[in-house]
Amino acid sequence: MSASTHDHDREEGLDFRPKFDAAGLVTCVATDAATGDVLMVAHMNDEALRKTIATGEGWYFSRSRNALWRKGESSGQTQRVVEIRMDCDQDAVWIKVEQIGAACHTGRRSCFYRAVKGEGGDISLSFVDAERLFDPAQVYRK
Repeated sequence: MSASTHDHDREEGLDFRPKFDAAGLVTCVATDAATGDVLMVAHMNDEALRKTIATGEGWYFSRSRNALWRKGESSGQTQRVVEIRMDCDQDAVWIKVEQIGAACHTGRRSCFYRAVKGEGGDISLSFVDAERLFDPAQVYRK
């Protein structure tokens, strides 16, 4: 099969054929099913993607820990998956979730709690929607 036929089948067909990168990962964007707000961006390997589909819970692969993890397994801040979508070439996943508590390990509802400001060449960040729902020092005790 030619590359163009292969790409066409992946982009237009109905076969589930995730295209993992060289590290065996796909990027996953999680949004709030009710509001559409972006909650987090993470990565999934084949096992995490299949567990997410099978269980209806958010499973991810931590690049820093080189380990599979279920959202909320240590924090209790879980995700119930409402819908899973693949992008056009199946190298990114979008999950719509019901987020229980905070999505971010910093204790915030979303990982995107800072806005980029740029004036006259100076670029900085400012807090937006940055209220903490839990204290990470209390939740992630080692």
